[in-house]
Amino acid sequence: MKVKKYTGKDMNEAMVKVRGELGSDAVILNSKKVESGGFLGMFTKKNIEVIAAVDPAADQPASAPKPAARTRQPASESDAWKKEIAELKKMIADRQPQTEIQTAAAAPFPEQLESLNSMLQEEDTAPHIRLQLMNSLLRRWYQQEEQATDTELQQWLEEEIRSRLPEANGPAGRKYLNVFGPTGVGKTTTLAKIAAQASVKEGKSVGFISTDTFRIAAIEQLKTYADILQIPLEVAYSMEDFQEAKQRLNHCDLILIDSAGRNFRNPLYINQLRELIDFDQEMENHLVLAATSKYKDMKHIISQFELIRIDRLIFTKLDETNSAGGALNAVLDHGIPVSYYTTGQNVPDDIRPGDRETMIRALLQKEAWT
Repeated sequence: MKVKKYTGKDMNEAMVKVRGELGSDAVILNSKKVESGGFLGMFTKKNIEVIAAVDPAADQPASAPKPAARTRQPASESDAWKKEIAELKKMIADRQPQTEIQTAAAAPFPEQLESLNSMLQEEDTAPHIRLQLMNSLLRRWYQQEEQATDTELQQWLEEEIRSRLPEANGPAGRKYLNVFGPTGVGKTTTLAKIAAQASVKEGKSVGFISTDTFRIAAIEQLKTYADILQIPLEVAYSMEDFQEAKQRLNHCDLILIDSAGRNFRNPLYINQLRELIDFDQEMENHLVLAATSKYKDMKHIISQFELIRIDRLIFTKLDETNSAGGALNAVLDHGIPVSYYTTGQNVPDDIRPGDRETMIRALLQKEAWT
């Protein structure tokens, strides 16, 4: 790895030097204000010192590691399923008290209900959520004097899902909206879509603060959107920078904050966010999740970020999956409302408000996400 120190009269000048020598894949390791020159402590010049690094191998095509990682993943999933099945068999063999899941799984559903059960399975709805829904439908089925039609059963299922989903209808309306999450889920593009809607459609004055200083390319992407939308952009490298950026953008109706994407399995990432951003009561925190992710990963991501406080969920890449079950599982298990769904890369078009009806329509295959 190549590491080098750069100095400039301000951050922009220092970043131009970094970009010119190390390229857009450079990583900022540290930045601080320094003083130089002067006489007897007077007339000193304040500069910015940046330590940056770049991996020479970053530009080379990946070979062995990625395929190896993909081949190991199915094995770990298989092992996890085998362990779960073995535990269930042991519970049955020991004649332990039956849980709701076991009871529902053991008893066949009436034919009309079974079609809904199969549909929920195909949508990757978590077993415990699916069986809770089916038990509710089964109770209603036996309470009816006359056999319900397929249309009525569909309506029942919609009602059961709707009663469990928290309603958000978009952001809560605080002045600061912070978007964070794992790498590669489309946080910056999503932020641009939110900014465009607030600015163009709602007539609000909007400002950007980027704390994603880990990669220079991320700042450049947000700067491009800021230039197109004519929205001011501030970059924060420390808590002090963040507070100053808030003051400079205080005139804005809405301030959107772009956080760095890192490996969500590393708890240091959460601590770094807390050191960089002031998560006060004016801040609204939106965790971005890719709808293409496995629900097991979604659960782990949510548990990691709960240390910050999650006010809303945003689901991206809905155009890349035919399943809405993972999103449903995340919302029902954690009780966190959805603020937005995104369905493509187009700014500002491919974004929808996170209402319950959109989730229900997609889950019951009445309407595609796109």
